[in-house]
Amino acid sequence: MADSDRLPISYTQHEPQPQPQPYPPRSHQPQPALKRHHTARYYAHRVRDSFTTRVTKVLCAVFLSLLLVVGIVFFILWLSLRPHRPRFHIMEFTVPGLAQPSGFENAEITFNVTARNPNQHIGIYYDSMVGSVYYKDQQIGSTPLLDPFYQEPKTTRIVYGIFGGATLTVNSNRWKEFLDDRQQGTVTFRLDITSVIRFKVSTWDSKHHKMHVNCDVAVGQDGSILPAWKGRRCPVYFS
Repeated sequence: MADSDRLPISYTQHEPQPQPQPYPPRSHQPQPALKRHHTARYYAHRVRDSFTTRVTKVLCAVFLSLLLVVGIVFFILWLSLRPHRPRFHIMEFTVPGLAQPSGFENAEITFNVTARNPNQHIGIYYDSMVGSVYYKDQQIGSTPLLDPFYQEPKTTRIVYGIFGGATLTVNSNRWKEFLDDRQQGTVTFRLDITSVIRFKVSTWDSKHHKMHVNCDVAVGQDGSILPAWKGRRCPVYFS
């Protein structure tokens, strides 16, 4: 085939497209700080405020420390000078005639109780003391006990008493009740001691306090205190 029979082919040349240019990187250079100019009076004021604050803190710390020390001292004094009530123990309680057929004719009750002052630095004034004995919640005797006395700290005093004659109101019917209980093996009584006391701390005396001591006690067929009751502590309360 002749060259004239070929179709002419034209080629279109594409021009290269321009590439997008990246943005230039931002500059992170710090901005220049603004310069502030303060006067000498300003700096003097700052120094004075700082000194005042420090002095205030020191004074507050000293005050709180002193307050804490004073509180601890008062608490220790309160613990050491707080009065403790006396301690009473029933040691002896006897109805001698209980074992005798004719015991009613000479009815008598004897007892002794120990009074202990447990305080370390506090004494006790006993201005008065009265003992009473009860049977089935009925008073059958009463008598004054001891003259007024002062009890030193950490000491023990024996309180001794006798109910008999005019101080013991027991009739034949009451004595028969004693004997009936005796047949059961135990006769139960209650000894009450009432006293007006004052506490003494150095040169200071407290106000008067009315103190009550309740001692439950039982005797056997021979009229003597039973071993289980001997040395038992008696409750103490104030009114």
